[in-house]
Amino acid sequence: MALNRTPVARVAMMCGPGGAGKTTYAKRLEREGWTRLSFEVEFWDRGITTMPSADVVAEVAAELKARLLSHVAAGNDVVLDFGFWFRRQRDEFRELLAPHGIVPKTVYIATDLETILSRVGDRHGRQADDWPMTEQTATEYFEQFEPPSPEEGPLEIIS
Repeated sequence: MALNRTPVARVAMMCGPGGAGKTTYAKRLEREGWTRLSFEVEFWDRGITTMPSADVVAEVAAELKARLLSHVAAGNDVVLDFGFWFRRQRDEFRELLAPHGIVPKTVYIATDLETILSRVGDRHGRQADDWPMTEQTATEYFEQFEPPSPEEGPLEIIS
């Protein structure tokens, strides 16, 4: 008699500064059947096209975490199209998933600042994944970013 067991879901945490190419990679996984969760999509769906208040960000974060847990419980692979700019954020999601037996893989899109700045002008705010960003903001994001390290856990570096 075969046991009906839900397969263990895979979770990929997209990691990199704004403009690195995280969403492009995440959409590729989405086309392969992964569920993509994104703050920008959630904001856009709510009619929010500029950076929302901390309260709204917290509300959306809670909803995305609940959706993540629901998907992994069902055995669905999930790509978190966030930024995971800081180790503490990556650790928070590792802790969230650990009780479910899931060790997420960090997918670090290692992109140099020159490439990021060349992409900034292509953002016009016409859709959820197209949030405008100034060169100054992109540079600040790049400078604040904390790259992941192998001791954090499974890591794939895309350069």
